[in-house]
Amino acid sequence: MASAAEEDVKLDRFLHWLQINGVQLRRCSIKRCGSSKGYGVFSSPSVGDESNSDGVLMVVPLDLAITPMRVLQDGMLGPRCAEMFKEGDVDDRFLVILFLTVERLRRNSPWKSYIDMLPRTFTSPLWFSEDELSELKGTSLYKATILQMRSGFCRRRSFRLFLMTRLKVWFRRFCMMTVDLKVGKAFSLKTFSGLEVSTTWEVDESGCVSGVPLSMYLVSVAPNFSTTEIQKLGDMEKEICISYGNKGNEELLYLYGFILQNNPDDYLMVHYPLDALQNAPFSDVKAQLLEMQKADLRCLLPRNLLGHGFTAGEDSKKLEEKVSVNYSGYSWSGQRKAPSYSCKLIFPEDFLASLRTISLQEHEISKVSALLNELTDSDEERQPSSDDVKAAVWEAAGDLGAFQLLVDLLYHRLMELEESSGTEESDLRLLERLSQSEDFEDPSCSGLEQHYKKMNMNAWSSIIYRRGQKFLAARFLKEAEYLLEMCSKDAS
Repeated sequence: MASAAEEDVKLDRFLHWLQINGVQLRRCSIKRCGSSKGYGVFSSPSVGDESNSDGVLMVVPLDLAITPMRVLQDGMLGPRCAEMFKEGDVDDRFLVILFLTVERLRRNSPWKSYIDMLPRTFTSPLWFSEDELSELKGTSLYKATILQMRSGFCRRRSFRLFLMTRLKVWFRRFCMMTVDLKVGKAFSLKTFSGLEVSTTWEVDESGCVSGVPLSMYLVSVAPNFSTTEIQKLGDMEKEICISYGNKGNEELLYLYGFILQNNPDDYLMVHYPLDALQNAPFSDVKAQLLEMQKADLRCLLPRNLLGHGFTAGEDSKKLEEKVSVNYSGYSWSGQRKAPSYSCKLIFPEDFLASLRTISLQEHEISKVSALLNELTDSDEERQPSSDDVKAAVWEAAGDLGAFQLLVDLLYHRLMELEESSGTEESDLRLLERLSQSEDFEDPSCSGLEQHYKKMNMNAWSSIIYRRGQKFLAARFLKEAEYLLEMCSKDAS
């Protein structure tokens, strides 16, 4: 690990590189964020002169942007990549990653000062130690990581260098200035007072805004803020943070190496194993029906669905009159009535349609076949549509088998998560014990996330992620069990 003095020298070289390449840091500065956080861009306090009233924080010449076009025009890489890019064999991101990989290996690269600033270590599971990775056992992320790490190609030095560069692009540390400059790209200025200011990159071809033709500039906007609040923000130093979008912890940890506690965009992935379908009774017929429906044997269950179900509490009662699923068109005979639970059915209909098909009994398959034959007998040129097949399956079987299968899948998912690391409550107790240890050194944040534990941050992130998965599995299981009970009552 480089010493503080070495890091300061590296930063000075980078700032000099920015200066000689025409970058203007007008109302921002670049500095270290801490021993484990690398470097950051911070807005500087307003100095009160009129030249700063336009909100422009930074100006970067377009010549300094690493774009796919720059790569295609490169004397060495361009000719080799142009044909692959034309045929669609590589995409924009691949070209940028390849460019940075080559420049890192090039001894006298003009990008050296910039590349030296990019991180050399990562917190993505692909870089976890064996002990750290064990904290993910039972999760979908563990399986995906193991599959990737078992690849022989993954262990080759050339691939690991390419992977390292890919993660740099994903993490976008400083890449927002030279790699991923996109018009309208959202950032935020986070402050300790709770206020947030939106910032975006804009192109200034004529130079009428920034005063620099053919440039991009980073500008801050403070909509709906009072004059007092704007003045308050102007007097504070604020870190400029990239917005990663609405992503669950599974995606955040795998791609970017961090998690959010109580992430509102978390989700649980549930799937029906293909090998189980192949071993099911009448598997060939069911596989054909699933294909006709263009069915998917997996689905993502976002956390926010839980607020609309039967087990959500008082708030969900307000949705009862507003939310409705129309089942009337599913019954050709008129004998199968719309279920009593349709107003709050939170599980995706397409996935339930797949489960209905998988759970079909022999006599129900015969009924589905008869119903579909009615369509083709009346119109020989007509082929059953996806909706026709779904309607026939619903008419023949209803939801009872599908809900039982859903309960089984969610129960197995929860047991799989708990097998190696215990319950959600045990994870919470572990986190509470860790938060009370004396080895915490980050007073700038609040809550459990502020602490640096005696165990490293990779394991800490894994515990937060797996606990969230257990939470979702248990809550969705409770909802599915309630629906199964209601469906059983309707059928009796």
